[in-house]
Amino acid sequence: MEHPENSAEFAGLQVNSGVEQPSIINPYLKRNRFRRREMSVSEMVEGIIKGDVTVLSQAVTLIESVNPDHQRRAQEVIEKCLPYSGNSVRIGISGVPGAGKSTSIDEFGIHVLKEKGGRLAVLAIDPSSERSKGSILGDKTRMEKLAQHPDSFIRPSPTAGSLGGVARKTRETIILCEAAGFDKIFVETVGVGQSETACHSMVDFFLLIQLAGTGDELQGIKRGIMEISDGIVINKCDGNNVDKCQMSATNFRNALHFFPMPDSGWLPKVLCYSGFYGTGIKEIWDMIYQYFDFVKANGYFDYRRNEQAKYWMYESINEHLRLNFYNNPMIQQRLQEAERIVLAGKKTSFAAAQQLLDTYYSNL
Repeated sequence: MEHPENSAEFAGLQVNSGVEQPSIINPYLKRNRFRRREMSVSEMVEGIIKGDVTVLSQAVTLIESVNPDHQRRAQEVIEKCLPYSGNSVRIGISGVPGAGKSTSIDEFGIHVLKEKGGRLAVLAIDPSSERSKGSILGDKTRMEKLAQHPDSFIRPSPTAGSLGGVARKTRETIILCEAAGFDKIFVETVGVGQSETACHSMVDFFLLIQLAGTGDELQGIKRGIMEISDGIVINKCDGNNVDKCQMSATNFRNALHFFPMPDSGWLPKVLCYSGFYGTGIKEIWDMIYQYFDFVKANGYFDYRRNEQAKYWMYESINEHLRLNFYNNPMIQQRLQEAERIVLAGKKTSFAAAQQLLDTYYSNL
């Protein structure tokens, strides 16, 4: 298109067509040049045992994948890493939203690494959206000190629809972290509830973080979560909140006497601390290590590890059966038809489910 500036009436002006701009993409760039080479199972296991956190992260991603081929390779990695696992202390940390779990983990971790040395792995569980199925995975932003520590490893994982406040593959991730040389493992749950038994079934010590002055104290004294707690700590015990925290601690101690004595023989202790100011952290770690000395002396530590192994064996069976059922081609064909019949009111949900199960079992 001609520019009007080049007409006779604008004799003093002239606009040239300009230079054709080159493509912003390098024509000599090979698209597959930067594609990451897929590691073999033996290479991945070797990297994990050497303590390579990059390889460990790739292995955890492999575990969390729903791809059947990835799941098969992940199980091979787990089996080969199993002999190198089991040499850590596993601590589950839960609490109401806003109780300061991430800030507390940051202080707990820095303290234990400074006092005891070793390596620490933090498995932070982030809730997944029911609508988008996505997760923010931003727990590292609240663990500023640990995120920069050379002996720590922080892995946020989505719940992906799992109940119990922990991710579906957290148990397998613990095994890989132990094989990589991490002798202390924190499992942070998404919050308290009546289904926290999943986290309790994979850790050695379950720590419950509470708050004081938040209204009815009975809201914190829930039988399900209190019975599985090995220690209760009240955060934000600083400033004008000290008296409230001490009063709340007294209420929790009184409530614990109404519960049956735990199988371990250990009566949970109630302590106060401030995660923001870092006060009272040493007393909490003294309580945790006192608990470990107690349960190792009476044999409950090994008993609990064995019970957890059996629990996750049955959980794995249930998970495998569920996936096998829904991935069955015949079930996939009849599932939509069964939904249509139920929605039309021609058959109850229970009868339709039973018919699908009968079809599944008859074709095994």
